[in-house]
Amino acid sequence: MTTRALVLGGGGITGIAWEIGLLHGLAERGVDLSGADVVIGTSAGSVVGAQLTNGAATSAMYERQLAPVGTFGPEPAAAIGLGVTARWIATGLRSGRDLEGLGRRLGAYAVREASRGRVPTEEERIAVISSRLVSQEWPGRPLRVTAVDAATGAFRVFEASDGVPLARAVAASCAVPGIYPPVSVDGRRYIDGGTRSSANADLAAGYDQVVALTPIAAAVPRSRGAEAQLAGTGARYTVVAPDRDARRAIGRNVLDPSARAATARAGLAQAASVADAVAAVWG
Repeated sequence: MTTRALVLGGGGITGIAWEIGLLHGLAERGVDLSGADVVIGTSAGSVVGAQLTNGAATSAMYERQLAPVGTFGPEPAAAIGLGVTARWIATGLRSGRDLEGLGRRLGAYAVREASRGRVPTEEERIAVISSRLVSQEWPGRPLRVTAVDAATGAFRVFEASDGVPLARAVAASCAVPGIYPPVSVDGRRYIDGGTRSSANADLAAGYDQVVALTPIAAAVPRSRGAEAQLAGTGARYTVVAPDRDARRAIGRNVLDPSARAATARAGLAQAASVADAVAAVWG
């Protein structure tokens, strides 16, 4: 039997909006990705994946993105400033290809920033994430949510069988170092799954057909991108990144909720140009 995986990469608030707009636009054109045998979500993609696998219609997901900021819960604006960016770059250069080393260093930075009160509290952050979910329960369909252990740098994949509350797992996946707090799970603290890879598309190895949506592909080293991770799997795949209009809608701050509606509309419009390529892979 042919198996299909949907990979949803990270990309902040605008990444959520773009992925949802694109998914809805594809569904309107008869390419419904919600029937994937597994959904792999990293950071923003874990939010979208949790909604999709819990049975939310893409139309409802899309309309939610168009609603005024704060309609469904707290949406505090944030920004990845120069200081945080410089820290990430320096840490990346120091770590090279050692992904666990990168995770440990970024994890230590994230813990330090949280201990100094420079980021929201864990409880505040989980409340924000909870408001973005259509259910607080894990779906009956396979969903994998990625994160990185802040102390060891080890990669962690949360699934329903782990018994971790869904909102906590998704918050861990979205815990951008220096912006949001590490999230505690069973005595460990976790940071954004995107610190390992923006999409962690290698988790789709073994599936026959793979579609990956990658909101921040342009900002990711090619060696850690979805294309490189999928190239050797033997799967038939396609990787979709924001087009020029979508990048313009996203702007310079992926954590700006005021850009959400325009970015969702851009994703919806982009679906027209990628539907055939996605359908050719998805069947």
